[in-house]
Amino acid sequence: MNVRRLRAGLRGWGGVAAMAVVCVLALAFVLLLPLTQSKGADGTATGGPGVAHGSQARAEDDPCQDPQIKKAPEKQTLSPSGADGDTIKKIKARVGDERKLIVGVDQNSYRWGYRNPNAGTSGTLEGFDIDLVHRIAEEILGDPNAVLFKAIPTNQRIPALQEGRVDMVVRTMTINCARLGQVAFSAPYFKTGQQVLAPKSSSIKGYDDTLAGKRICTAEGSTANTTLTDDQKAGRLTAKAKIVKPVPNQLDCLVRLQLGEVDAVVTDGALAASQAAQDPTVKLMGDPFTTEYYGVAMNLKADDLVRRVNQILADYRKDTADGWQTSYDKWLSATLDKDSAKSKPPTPAEYLRTS
Repeated sequence: MNVRRLRAGLRGWGGVAAMAVVCVLALAFVLLLPLTQSKGADGTATGGPGVAHGSQARAEDDPCQDPQIKKAPEKQTLSPSGADGDTIKKIKARVGDERKLIVGVDQNSYRWGYRNPNAGTSGTLEGFDIDLVHRIAEEILGDPNAVLFKAIPTNQRIPALQEGRVDMVVRTMTINCARLGQVAFSAPYFKTGQQVLAPKSSSIKGYDDTLAGKRICTAEGSTANTTLTDDQKAGRLTAKAKIVKPVPNQLDCLVRLQLGEVDAVVTDGALAASQAAQDPTVKLMGDPFTTEYYGVAMNLKADDLVRRVNQILADYRKDTADGWQTSYDKWLSATLDKDSAKSKPPTPAEYLRTS
């Protein structure tokens, strides 16, 4: 049943009775969904216990209205599969130099996705996210370098996917319920949380009343911006904190902080740690005040690609020779923690037990 088509057909009815019919039918659809889900391209049933199949790929309403999604948006993904569906077949059908995976990434996030100034004139992209992109390309196209990287700012991650400019976005992108209505996400590949970054000489102590009167910078379209705005409305953040106009790209906040145009930056702790490594005059203040997960973002209709990426992530995590842990040790252990336990998301088995 296509809820959007049903609504369009009922648009002319009017009245309370029509709304009641819509609600009853929608409720029936939700209740029957676990019993009627079809099989995936590999013949594996997409329903059954464990994973909330279908909710992310066909979210017609605001997913944040669903308490289960709001509570654990990182669990709303599809089961892993190694099969080639229509999306993957189209990627593989690209010819010659165009036979590449097109991926939206960052080029300014130190140790995540950045151009190494010491890598020659090519300005090679490197970092934790970039390693993951190479693994995905290798698994899908058989060549880790079969990638066309497209640098996109924070506020263009979702439009780039919706407009078909990229196949996926691997760019420290937090899975949250609002975004689940706009793009599809893989299972999480990294765990982090929002944190405050400020000059070492600052009187700011963390995400508390010491932010009163302080100018706080966030990126447009970021989880940080939404969280601060919502927290201030709800009284969880002092009303005296000044949330300045968001910037297009997250790194712009660090520049503004260095120029003295803002007093603090709020962003993911994983990113903030890398920025502190770039600039020894700033540091993270206080503990993370949220728990969030990064996921690979894809188009809502790309179910087969989501499943394939989930399979790749499961294998990548288990690969002790050149997988998740190797990449963490290389890029992030120096800025976060030598022990990666705090940054590892739940395993697929843990998702099946707790979803």
